[in-house]
Amino acid sequence: MATPTARQARRGFPIIRGYYWLMIGLLYLPIAILFVFSVNANTTLTFPLKGFTLGWYARVVSTPALLHAIGNSLIVAVASSLAATILGSMLAVVLSRFEFRGRGALTGLAMLPLIVPYVVLAVALLILFRAAGISLSLMTVSIAHVVVALPYTTLIVLARLIGFDRQLEDASMDLGASYLATIRLVILPIAAPAIVSAWLTAFTVSFDEFALALFLAGRDPTFPVYLYGQLRFAQTLPILIATAVLLMAATLGLLVIAETIRRR
Repeated sequence: MATPTARQARRGFPIIRGYYWLMIGLLYLPIAILFVFSVNANTTLTFPLKGFTLGWYARVVSTPALLHAIGNSLIVAVASSLAATILGSMLAVVLSRFEFRGRGALTGLAMLPLIVPYVVLAVALLILFRAAGISLSLMTVSIAHVVVALPYTTLIVLARLIGFDRQLEDASMDLGASYLATIRLVILPIAAPAIVSAWLTAFTVSFDEFALALFLAGRDPTFPVYLYGQLRFAQTLPILIATAVLLMAATLGLLVIAETIRRR
């Protein structure tokens, strides 16, 4: 006979399942609607649709300003994700392998960008760069994206380093390897899937980020900033929607790849 707890669990399961599908719908229904309008022949985002077309996707490659903004986002994302992954991996090694005074404070400081609102961080960095006499450019955006991506890369690599046997390191050093050689020959190969996953995650975070780029990009906007600035023009809106669909598909693909590598 089923216990009261088991019966209550079975009664509650349809509610949990319904809540799950409701969340899936809220997350992915706007993306589906975005795709529908990207193949709509009309420039007005209203129903009923006026016909099917792939012309908006073709016009993506013939819009120089749009391609330039996407190129800026790629430059910033590649540079900032590389720097964040290197710094995050180094920090993960320090936090997982060494005991020292201030270790908790260092951990909290590294995780702080997860808590601070991006708008507040953007204003703070803007004031800092202005006070230091640094002109706003893609470099300032890249620095800001390193800051916000650092917690992600640190946590991903740290989870991997905590999860494997430290006796492998002891064996390596017992055989005569220095600790730097042990990091290069033992720790980094074992952590390589997590490092790649961390880079892909940081790349996605940087490419999609808007608030920091809006404040710090200066006259050379990234794609999210360009997209926001062009939303008021009806004739370019379908092209932007088609671009957003393509980039959304690429972003989801990167996240799937990152999660697959992380699990391996």
